[in-house]
Parts: sequence; structure tokens; C-alpha cells
Amino acid sequence: MNTPDHPLHPSASADEQLAIVDALYRFGAGQDLRDRALFESAFAEHATLDFTGPAWRLGAAIPVFEGRQAIADTIFAAIDGLDTTHTVTNPRVTAFDGAHATLFALVEAQHLPRHDHSRHLLLKHIYTTEMSRQAAQWQIERMQIDMVWFSGDPAVLFPKPG
Repeated sequence: MNTPDHPLHPSASADEQLAIVDALYRFGAGQDLRDRALFESAFAEHATLDFTGPAWRLGAAIPVFEGRQAIADTIFAAIDGLDTTHTVTNPRVTAFDGAHATLFALVEAQHLPRHDHSRHLLLKHIYTTEMSRQAAQWQIERMQIDMVWFSGDPAVLFPKPG
């Protein structure tokens, strides 16, 4: 971000920081409310989402998701039979140049089978997102998700075949 073409400004205004963090809120709320349009509004058209590390820790091998459509298709297929809640905490804009920003946040995601809340998968992640301003709102260009810890049953999110 801090290049001659994109000098790093010390900080974004409070309003600008809220607008940047709102993309991550749209990502979580879109899933929790099963609102695909809200979810998709969080991502730029050619965004990437990297959940490969957490998936590996949960016993699954998945690719990096590329493109808004593929991200939404994959996430909504994975949560189709689940109730989810996403909590975003400690958001920090760590780089900002007016058109691009980098955001760090902790995100806790609870996953429960819709018809069996006796099982769960609770995940705590560090999210690092590279954002860009698209018209009136900020959108995620690249999302890197790194697991801090989890509790519960990984099969809630990644069912075992058979």
C-alpha cells in the first residue's frame, strides 16, 4: 500500500473507518440473515477468499475461492442447512490511501445444523482483508482467514462423505 503511487496516510477518519468495516459486517450479516445480495455487496467482482488454512485444520482440502459469484455460491452451499452467527470484533484499518485499505479483525463464527442445535462448530479467526472503494461503498478485494481456535464438530461445516 505504501508506494509512490499510493502514499500511506496516517489514518482514515472515523466515518471512513466505519464504512470500511461495514464490508465485513455485510459479509457476516449476509450469511446470518441468508441474504445473498447483502453478502455479495461485500465483495468486488474479482475478489478472492482464502479459507484453505482453517479448512485444512478442520480436515478438509478446498481451493481459494475466486470471484464474487464463486465465493457466494460456495459459501451459501456450505451454510444451506446451517444457522450461523458471525461476530466481528477488534477491527483496525492498518493501511489507507483513500481508494484502498487493509483491515484486520477478529471474527467468531458459530455454525449449528438448522434442525439439530445439539451440535455446533465455533470458530475464531483473524481476518485480513484488502479493500477498495467501489462507487459509494467499500468492497473486499482479497480476504485471508487464519484460524486462532475452534471448538465443536468440524463435520457440522464439512460433513464426512458416506
